[in-house]
Amino acid sequence: MQLFVNDLTVMDFSYLCEERGIVGESWIVDIVLDGSLNDQSMVLDFGRVKKQIKRIVDDALDHKLLVPAANNKVEVTADQNSEHYWVDFKREQGSIHLYCPPDAFAFVDDETITKESAIDYLRAVIKKELPNNVEAISLNLRDEDISGVFYHYTHGLKKHDGNCQRIAHGHRSTIQIFVDGMRSPRLEHEWAKRWEDIYVGSQEDVVSPEQMQLSETAKKQVSDVHVCYSYIAEQGKFELVVPTKHNEIIPTDSTVECIAEYIAKELKSQDPNADIKVVAFEGVGKGAIGYA
Repeated sequence: MQLFVNDLTVMDFSYLCEERGIVGESWIVDIVLDGSLNDQSMVLDFGRVKKQIKRIVDDALDHKLLVPAANNKVEVTADQNSEHYWVDFKREQGSIHLYCPPDAFAFVDDETITKESAIDYLRAVIKKELPNNVEAISLNLRDEDISGVFYHYTHGLKKHDGNCQRIAHGHRSTIQIFVDGMRSPRLEHEWAKRWEDIYVGSQEDVVSPEQMQLSETAKKQVSDVHVCYSYIAEQGKFELVVPTKHNEIIPTDSTVECIAEYIAKELKSQDPNADIKVVAFEGVGKGAIGYA
């Protein structure tokens, strides 16, 4: 007997990629459970699937940075003086360095992060918490069907009281731009290209390398082609070093509300007489609208 739940949850996260750098992503999760019927004549109660398994999936990967732990360009080091980890990604196109609490990371035992490697990781985590009558788990991770343009962005929200405070989580998002009430595909394509695989950081969190708690590896690699971010949030200290070419610094927080307003103001500065409306999404089915 099989039990299925489509659209169980959406995982918003980022991952390290040798070609693209730090990539924000949003995957919709579907699940199928194989098993025998229990004493309630069910494989598993739908309420339990929607609550317990959704919680397991969210705790495992949502709002985390997925690290390909088997990649030879990745170094993971525990700080003996705290509960934090250094993660150094020594990619040729621009190294990336982090210093964060352990819950900010998911270490996937593969050379690259793919849907298949994420499914293997999730299946192992979920199986541990299911009753014996559930014999097998099938997962499907899929992208939202977006008819227009989209971009992948990563950010961190230090003022957030939940997991959004983690400095390297992200989204795959579409955008709609209206000028004087008319939608502008040209501008949408321009911003999708500008923010392709981008890190969006806040000006107030930018620091010098000397102010960072860098690993020994990072000290040798960080240079003037990098941007350094550091902040303290409820979950601990978060630090990130990213290549300048994959970064955009904005003067506000990087909430989707501020992002929509930032893009609208940027467009208004280019066309002062126009009425601008920006519909910025944060992953699947949610976002904010900015005007200028």
